[in-house]
Amino acid sequence: MTAHIFNLSATWPGGRNTVGTIDAGQLKTEISIPKEMDGPGIGTNPDEMLLGAAATCYLISLAAMLERAKIIPAQLSLKSQGIVDVTNGVFTYEKIIHQPEIELSKEATEREFAMAEKLAQKAEKTCMISKAIRGNVEIELQTTIY
Repeated sequence: MTAHIFNLSATWPGGRNTVGTIDAGQLKTEISIPKEMDGPGIGTNPDEMLLGAAATCYLISLAAMLERAKIIPAQLSLKSQGIVDVTNGVFTYEKIIHQPEIELSKEATEREFAMAEKLAQKAEKTCMISKAIRGNVEIELQTTIY
């Protein structure tokens, strides 16, 4: 077994509405509570970072699967949305919606279109972040292939 270890250091100087920092090697940024949750909205926040982790893991997984299937898209892009429910002051990360767009070459076959759709679904099921949050956060795919 091979284990990959990722490290993060964080500082938080005070109460709820202060601004902290995180340093995870290539990721260095300020953190705070978002404005939508009555915070200062400086830097990033856990909600954006969870969305970013899920989105980048999904996109990289999809790209790798397409490559292994020898389907090289002309363009591969993703828009993602995180939905956080607030009921009675309790914040619950409810849902992530991924909207991948896969542009295939003009010469792409029906088989490649079908395989791209299949891999778009499979990437969500195999991405390690999707697996980590499964059962707690719903993930919806809205795939466009052209």
